[in-house]
Amino acid sequence: MVQNVKRKLMTHKLMMISIMIISFLTVLALFAPFLAPNDPNLIDIVQKLQGPSSQFPLGTDHLGRCILSRLIYGTRTSLGTAFLVMGLMMIISIPLGIYAGFIGGKVDYLFMRMCDILMAFPSFLLSLALVGILGPSLDNLILAMVLVQWVFYARVIRGMVLSVKEQNFVLAAKICGTPRSSIIIKHILPAIISQVVVLIFMDIGGVILAISGLSFLGLGIQPPDAEWGMMINDSKPFFRETPSLMLYPGMMIFIVVIAFNLFGEALRDALDLKKE
Repeated sequence: MVQNVKRKLMTHKLMMISIMIISFLTVLALFAPFLAPNDPNLIDIVQKLQGPSSQFPLGTDHLGRCILSRLIYGTRTSLGTAFLVMGLMMIISIPLGIYAGFIGGKVDYLFMRMCDILMAFPSFLLSLALVGILGPSLDNLILAMVLVQWVFYARVIRGMVLSVKEQNFVLAAKICGTPRSSIIIKHILPAIISQVVVLIFMDIGGVILAISGLSFLGLGIQPPDAEWGMMINDSKPFFRETPSLMLYPGMMIFIVVIAFNLFGEALRDALDLKKE
């Protein structure tokens, strides 16, 4: 099966393009201090709004900071924050979703009612309200997004468990008197893990968009650190004079979201056993 999945992924052209883009962005994020040509936070008013040059390959912003260096460091911030948010949500969602779906009864009923209440509010607006209450900072942005959005993933995972727990191999394990914990770890989790991985990669782009949106509103990472959404917000007053200030971070957001969406869709097709 693993070899078949690899073969499908290797023959998927858009998949290979998305892998190259994601790999390139990951290298930028990991080695930002070595790849950035200048200090991303160094202010030099004399150099403000300069065009591309050997010293500043993409020019400078309104404070004379190197745009390319800020884009590179923004990659570290955006990708790192997105994966941290998604990881924390999965830490909460996977155990709760599996437990509620497998146990059922009153536990599942209470879980579903809690999900219904939280999902009655638009997740972005609720995250916006929480960050506004807690105060603008990257830590509060991460906390707000995790508290609001874990519910959706827990509910989806619960649905996966419901579709698996009545299958013959799980019923056989119950009849044999296998402990619940062993059934979950040895049977339920392996059966849904591929779907969870696909869900993560298909939604990571949406998480990046949400982080950029909140940062654009001034509720995410704070100056002088670089982040794509905040760079777009800082560039608004200079859009007519230097539209590239908004274009570069906007293109970075566009490219990374498309890349993760393509990767997730290709992974979903490769892991879809019904197509075997």
